[in-house]
Amino acid sequence: MKKASLPKKIIILVLVLAVPGFLYYLLTVGGKNRYKPLPVFGEKQVAKTTHKVKGKDIPDTIYHKLPDFNLTDQNGNKVDLSTFNNKIFVINFFYTACPSVCKLMNENVNALDSIYSRNKMIYFVSVTVDPKNDDIAGLKQYASTFKHLSAKRLFLTGDTATIYNLARKGLLVDAIQAGPKDFIYSDKLVLIDGEKRIRGYYTGAQTAEVDRLNDEIKVLISDELRKNDTPLY
Repeated sequence: MKKASLPKKIIILVLVLAVPGFLYYLLTVGGKNRYKPLPVFGEKQVAKTTHKVKGKDIPDTIYHKLPDFNLTDQNGNKVDLSTFNNKIFVINFFYTACPSVCKLMNENVNALDSIYSRNKMIYFVSVTVDPKNDDIAGLKQYASTFKHLSAKRLFLTGDTATIYNLARKGLLVDAIQAGPKDFIYSDKLVLIDGEKRIRGYYTGAQTAEVDRLNDEIKVLISDELRKNDTPLY
């Protein structure tokens, strides 16, 4: 085999050293990502405080955030908003007697849980809209029908008032009992950042939407790592 000449070796070396730096430059300029940031959903208010941008005082924005809640997971552990301090989480609603859509939606969430099973930063949370029938034992049995769930895959139950308030006033989605065995609830997966703000809505039963969620989780992880200097694993 013919050996590369010295000039070719130099060119190859320059490319090896320069290309990663060029790609990094494309992604970051002055420590800021060049990719489009995720939106923040919900009502916004202008604060009395300001921050400086290029020497100018810019009013701060107060974003909609989730209210605190007290629920219990399938293992009997108490879960509230502090459980997710400096964490990202994806949350959806379901009930165990749901005939079809809930199972597909939760299978899609489980697939994401599998992808991020070793990542300390992200949780996947499903909250029942039928807490009268979906107690801790019922949720544990339901969770056991899925394989290889991580410890960060939570199924939550609690009182109806807390759950419906979290849905409607916190996540800004529907959740209501329309009859003895009839529930109206959102089929959305909702992405929440480390500041408890809503960053995205995704149709839980659609593969393309779940793929989009996966992409946007990566964007949010990158943002959180930059802000908090948190290790990925």
